[in-house]
Amino acid sequence: MNYIVFDLEWNQGSPGGGEEVKEIPFEIIDVGAVKLNCERQKTDEFNQLICPTVYRRLHHVTSKIIQLQMSDLMKGNSFIQVITEFLEWCGDDYIFCTWGSMDLVELQRNIRYYGLPPIWDRPVRYLDVQKLFSIAYEDRKIRRSLEFAIDYLQIAKDVPFHRAFSDAYYAAKILQRIHLSVLENYSFDTFMLPLSRSEEIHVNFENYHKYISVEFADKAEALNDKEVLSTRCFLCEKTSGVKRNLRRKIKWFTINGKHYFSVSHCSEHGFVKAKIRVKKAENEGVYIVKTTKPISESEFMDLQNKKIQTSHHKKMPKMKSNKNKKK
Repeated sequence: MNYIVFDLEWNQGSPGGGEEVKEIPFEIIDVGAVKLNCERQKTDEFNQLICPTVYRRLHHVTSKIIQLQMSDLMKGNSFIQVITEFLEWCGDDYIFCTWGSMDLVELQRNIRYYGLPPIWDRPVRYLDVQKLFSIAYEDRKIRRSLEFAIDYLQIAKDVPFHRAFSDAYYAAKILQRIHLSVLENYSFDTFMLPLSRSEEIHVNFENYHKYISVEFADKAEALNDKEVLSTRCFLCEKTSGVKRNLRRKIKWFTINGKHYFSVSHCSEHGFVKAKIRVKKAENEGVYIVKTTKPISESEFMDLQNKKIQTSHHKKMPKMKSNKNKKK
């Protein structure tokens, strides 16, 4: 398997340059990538400009960052030609690697706008090098700039930043430094959601479980779903394969209407916290990302106090009765 470390630069609507096109708020204008083999040794590179067709004037911020003019971009090839060549260059057996999560979203949105076949029909696994850097060298939560990581690892700055190829080049350098075991913390891009319940994402990582749902019509429907509300001990599932719902010690509650929390208790592994994030889908509906992980007794007490102190928190929508379901 190859690692395709890639980066994109894009343009957007600007004053006097036309209104934003809803279907493609960011038009890709620069594609750069580095190919690493299974041992993370560099084997090839890709670098092409794209001639824009949607936004024909460079946004002043974009122009300042990438140090290009519209005359430079007009020498590029069409999006369809560049992306077709890029995907052929990637080969058949690879995993995408990016700095952050936006590039895969915009790649798929541009592909859809130009009428090309979608790359995937469901969530795709990839490596977020920005997240991996945090796991390997910091607190797992903070997200640093690419240049910060380069300085931290004392990697030579031998090409300018803020062009697609140079940023892919630096991200590949960082990926090469990260211990192989850290790469097990892969991410999922959710531009395309599971099409059925059987395709929903259930994956156990070292210290937490992640669940990604199908699309729901709205938040109320999602938060009335049995699988969304379930709380299980993923450690029991990992060791014995048993899927058993746990008794909740703290019922589901929310502070901001987007993140919901509960705590259950496992007789073998102690307290288990579940967190639901309600996210907007591309098709106007919503989907759920739920993480479940063990916590200490002190963390349990902190969350219990947070629920008590949040006197105006929004409650979970009430479960529909069987009578209403039959109507």
